[in-house]
Amino acid sequence: MTMSSAQIGVWFNGLDHLYLLKEYREGGEIHWSTLPTLPKFGQTVAEIGTLHRRDLIAPTNLKSVLRDIRNHLAGNTTGITRDQGLAIEITSVLFCKIYDELNTAPDDLPQFRTVHREPSDRIKARIDQLFDAVQQEYPDVFRENEEIGLDPESLRYVVGELQNYCILEASRDAIGDAFEVFIGPAVRGEEGQFFTPRNVVQMMIDVIDPKPTETVIDPACGSGGFLIVALEHVWKTLENEAADKGWSEAILERRKRETAQRGFRGLDKDSFLTKITKAYMAIIGDGRGGIFCEDSLAPPAVWHEDARLKAKMGSFDVVLSNPPFGSKIKVTGAQKLGQYELAKLWTKPSKGQTDWTAGGKRRTEQSPQILFIERCVQLLKPNGRLGIVLPESIFGMPVYGYVVQYLMDNFSLRGFVSLPEEVFQPYTHAKTCVLFLQKRQPDQAENIEMAIADWCGHDSRGNPTVRLTAQGMELLDDLPEIATRMAAKGIWA
Repeated sequence: MTMSSAQIGVWFNGLDHLYLLKEYREGGEIHWSTLPTLPKFGQTVAEIGTLHRRDLIAPTNLKSVLRDIRNHLAGNTTGITRDQGLAIEITSVLFCKIYDELNTAPDDLPQFRTVHREPSDRIKARIDQLFDAVQQEYPDVFRENEEIGLDPESLRYVVGELQNYCILEASRDAIGDAFEVFIGPAVRGEEGQFFTPRNVVQMMIDVIDPKPTETVIDPACGSGGFLIVALEHVWKTLENEAADKGWSEAILERRKRETAQRGFRGLDKDSFLTKITKAYMAIIGDGRGGIFCEDSLAPPAVWHEDARLKAKMGSFDVVLSNPPFGSKIKVTGAQKLGQYELAKLWTKPSKGQTDWTAGGKRRTEQSPQILFIERCVQLLKPNGRLGIVLPESIFGMPVYGYVVQYLMDNFSLRGFVSLPEEVFQPYTHAKTCVLFLQKRQPDQAENIEMAIADWCGHDSRGNPTVRLTAQGMELLDDLPEIATRMAAKGIWA
């Protein structure tokens, strides 16, 4: 840069980056400084951090931005080195960003910003003030006297990286992305936690089509991806109804809030994840009172009272879930296993027979994904609808024949979507599918709608899969078309 006319440069080592500014002083001396972010086209350096709320743009690859932030913090932040600690901090900062977007008028300057040469302490004070507002509005989500622990320089970096984006318009669940990036696959893999890509979630919800009057639950809610997208789906229905009936904005907002509070529930045994879901739902429109930290597979009698009252068996119209799965995690204990038919010892059909037989004895352990199928069905009302992500091996390996028989004998299987191996890569290579089921007696005359997705929008490394067409770049993703076709078929009775 010294030998060129360039004023701004980007230093990059494959993981971390810096934005450098070259300025001339008296006598021709060159002064170097770092910028919080690059100026947008048409902006000067002095105008960095002066975008109004309406000028913020939707991030096209939020995970990449968060990965850059993670790499910088891991190498530079003082006092926090573990991914989970970084995840807690960056999640708190993300909620400040979302809160600021919700509470800033289109023509106003956001509080979540940094300008060139602004002291880091001033930026931290402004973000701390935002976090205080978040805590005051949602005291049941955050602990009293909780603070953002990032040092001022690290916080300045994070704000600079995020300030030009509108997180609320992100194409994927920002909080889920943050958790994926910061926790790391090794930690998640031990508990079988693999977060569902947004396009898979959207496909399932488009097929299930939850209504504003219905109740929805995810018994393995993680960071809340299914609940957030389902809530958005229901709100779009309410917005269309408001336009048809001429509701005022106040009436529409009240109906949205009432729907979130009354109809949406989530369970997860990970306290950090339930906190994330509560906070995210609270910020986008409430519903946090329906999120509980409970072991979904345990008997409801051992849950806390509020969870027992608000998440009763047989009370939900819709269940959506991607339960934890993996060969290394098992559910044990007579108290848990005693609740499930699929925890019994089933006898393989003898020669000349086709049916498995459930015995009186029970297993000493069972895979959680098997038990979650039955728990999800238990949560449904009669005629309720289930969409669940499962390992495809359940429907292809003979050893799981009793699971298939249990489902075919007792419920109406309405749809099956085979997902490509890349869906959960690079975190796991498990081949998965989506099962759509209705809690009613099966009818042998009914068809099961089936689909195979060859493309899921990303490759095995998580990079977008695109091709060049006459109309421009096209994302290779079969899931939206599958959702459209299945929804058009009217697969629900």
